[in-house]
Amino acid sequence: MNSLLCREKKEEEAGLGIDLGLSPGFLPHAATMFSCVGCFWVLLSSALVAVCSFSFISPAWIVKDQLRSNSNNNKDSVSFGLLWHCSESLDHMYRCYTFGGLGKFAEIPSSSWQTSAVLCSGGCALLAVSSLLAIITIFLPSGGCERRICTLAGYMQMAAVFIMASGLLVYPFGLNSNLVRSFCGDSDIYYAGECQIGWGYMLAIVGVMLTVFLPFFAKYAPKEHLSPTPLPTLL
Repeated sequence: MNSLLCREKKEEEAGLGIDLGLSPGFLPHAATMFSCVGCFWVLLSSALVAVCSFSFISPAWIVKDQLRSNSNNNKDSVSFGLLWHCSESLDHMYRCYTFGGLGKFAEIPSSSWQTSAVLCSGGCALLAVSSLLAIITIFLPSGGCERRICTLAGYMQMAAVFIMASGLLVYPFGLNSNLVRSFCGDSDIYYAGECQIGWGYMLAIVGVMLTVFLPFFAKYAPKEHLSPTPLPTLL
């Protein structure tokens, strides 16, 4: 009887030892509910979506102030964006108009600006979808599903970089349009004449430059740092 009790006690202690031995294996997964790199990736992605959208609707890609327009018969300050153009007369009244009216995309004064609008809006859309996927990965447990979503979002952000950069490179080709020349004088491709680059265009350039880092963070965003996603490093 004593030997039987001792054997049962040993079996219980062995089972308890097995449980205690297995439990540490599960603690890291419970402790890594959030990844620091992943959270930073989500915040940066969301911020760049806001920057991209704000620069896209900005009317200040090409600007001309009154100080530089004194040699011209036109004394107004003007600015051009992808979809808007604004003017400020001498009475300090600032008015903005869409090109050809809302919904008339074909009346944008240059085919280069039409192409740039399509590319920049498409890149912003990809960036917004990838930002949504990044937010979803925060609430997913570590595993294959999380890695696949991070990989997909990273590739989408990489594509958004090339698309938006192409749109920014195409935009200056529209500086030789008749509308721009009527305000900026002898402007030509990559030459703004009496006008200059505005803050909206510079903000878009900064946004694209920062977006280059997003695929790198997407690679290390999953909670399992020992097995990063197979995304090519851009840096």
